[in-house]
Amino acid sequence: MSGAATAPAALAAEGLTKRFGGFTALDGVSLAVPEGSITGLIGPNGAGKSTFFATVAGFLRPDGGRVWLRGQEVTGAPPWRLHRAGLARTFQIPRLFGRLTVAENLAVAAPDQPGERLPRPWFARRRIREEERALRARVMAVLERLNLARHADAPATALSGGQKKLVELGRALMSGASLILLDEPAAGVNRTLLREIAATIARLNREDGITFLVIEHDLDLVAELCHPVHCMAEGRVIASGSMAEVRADPTVAEAYLGMALEPDAS
Repeated sequence: MSGAATAPAALAAEGLTKRFGGFTALDGVSLAVPEGSITGLIGPNGAGKSTFFATVAGFLRPDGGRVWLRGQEVTGAPPWRLHRAGLARTFQIPRLFGRLTVAENLAVAAPDQPGERLPRPWFARRRIREEERALRARVMAVLERLNLARHADAPATALSGGQKKLVELGRALMSGASLILLDEPAAGVNRTLLREIAATIARLNREDGITFLVIEHDLDLVAELCHPVHCMAEGRVIASGSMAEVRADPTVAEAYLGMALEPDAS
C-alpha cells in the first residue's frame, strides 16, 4: 500500500479512475480521510465528487485504482459489504420510504432484525416482542439526538428537506456506521436548520468518534467543520490541506471560474 493509503486512514483511495464511455469522471483520484476527522470534499459542479462517493461506497465499480477501508482493500466491493464494515452514505436528495413513519424509516436500517430470521417468529414470539421494544427504544434515542422525536410517528413525507436529511443521518447511525459519507447536507436547507445539522455532525464526531467525509458547496460551512479539505476539478484532486490553504490556492480559484471563495462577510 502506498501514497494516500500509507497514513492512518478510515478511508483511502489511490489512483481511482471511472469512465462513462469516452468521458473520464474520475482521473486518478488519490485522497485519504483520517480516522476521527470531518474531511471536506469541494469543487465546482461536474468535478466528480458524487462519482467518487458512488465509487468508494460500492455503487459504481472503478475502472482503475484501489480503495481501502481501515487498511483493508475493498476495491469494487458491493454496498452491502461496505455497509456491514461500518460505511454508510447519504444522498443530496434524501431517499426515504415515503409510506413509512419517521421511526419506521430508522428501524429498517438496524441490522439483524427479528423478522429477518424466518424460523424464529414461530418459536420465539416473546423474545421477538422484547427485541422490537428494544429496537423502538433505540430508534427513539437516535431521534432524540437529532431533535426529531416529536416527529417519530409522522409520515416521512411530512418533514422538511432538512429534517429528511437528518432522518438519513439517523438511519446511518442505526446501522452502526462509524464512517459516514454526507452528500451536500446544506443543499436546500434553511439557515436555522443548517446550524442544527452542523452542530449535530460536530457532536457525533466529537462524542461518538464518527468519521465523516462531506461533499459541500457551502464553503463557510466547510471552513467551520472540516479538516482536511480536498478540492476536485475535472475528475482530479487539485488541492488539499486546511480550508484556508485550499482557498488561497490559485488553481482552486481558477477551477471555480471566479466564484467567491472568500468567507461571507455577513
